[in-house]
Amino acid sequence: MEVHGSLEWLQCRDACGAGLYSSAGVEVEIDPATFRAREPLPRCPACGGLARPNVLMFGDWDWDDSRTSQQSRRLEAWLAGAAAGRLVLVECGAGRAVPTVRETCEDLAGRFDASLIRINVREPDVPDGHVGLALPALEALRELDRRLP
Repeated sequence: MEVHGSLEWLQCRDACGAGLYSSAGVEVEIDPATFRAREPLPRCPACGGLARPNVLMFGDWDWDDSRTSQQSRRLEAWLAGAAAGRLVLVECGAGRAVPTVRETCEDLAGRFDASLIRINVREPDVPDGHVGLALPALEALRELDRRLP
């Protein structure tokens, strides 16, 4: 679940109500001297205002959480039918600076008697009884796939 949104989706910066739309094909050029975005910037297809990534920022009151909320509802519905003790949660790249994902995974592991595999190069620590892998995500996932029957 993408609890803080995704760069794969855009939304209107002015929250005009247009909803989310794909960022596929959108390329923003960056000035290497100033690190500022160059024109043309992505525009909202409904109102023509500036578009922004559908990513939750600190103090962000205009983030469109519709996609994340839908994902959350689907996850909860799926979990309601899952058998306790038969789940494995695989968490990739979630750090302690913004611990939402880590806390969510630890909570789910406790609620559903699930195993947690935390993949994080610098912060792989896990509660007792779980697995922490200090590897890059793709490398860890490939290794898990190789070792599973």
